Amino acid sequence: MKVLIDTHVLLWGLQDETKLSRRVQALLPTADVWISVASLWEILAKVQVGKLTLPTPVSDYLSEKLRGNGVSVLALTFEHVRRLEELPLHHRDPFDRILVAQSMEEKLQLVTNDSKFEKYPISLIW
Repeated sequence: MKVLIDTHVLLWGLQDETKLSRRVQALLPTADVWISVASLWEILAKVQVGKLTLPTPVSDYLSEKLRGNGVSVLALTFEHVRRLEELPLHHRDPFDRILVAQSMEEKLQLVTNDSKFEKYPISLIW
C-alpha cells in the first residue's frame, strides 16, 4: 500500500510513536511511505520560527530519518498546484491543502489525524 503521510505523522513517528493510532503504527513499517516536500518545508518553517526544535540541523535530521525509515519524498509538481484550483477552502492551511491536492492527483491514501481533511474526497487513514 502506498501512502502519503501528514507532517505530524512523520514527527510523531520519529519523536513519540505513542501519539500514532495503533492502526498507523502497524501500517507504516509495511507500507510504501511518502512525504510531501511541502511537509519538509513546513518542518523547516516551524524550526525557523521556534515552534519546533530538532536535535540537529533540519536538513541533516530529515535526510537521516527519511533514509533510515525508508520514507520517499514526493516532489511538488505543477499538476499538484493546478489541482488546488478545484479544492474548496475547507482547510485554510496551505501546506495541508497541497497534501490534499497531491493525494488526489497521485491517488494516495493520506495518513493524518486532522479531521478537516474529512471534507475532501480523498481516502484517509487513522
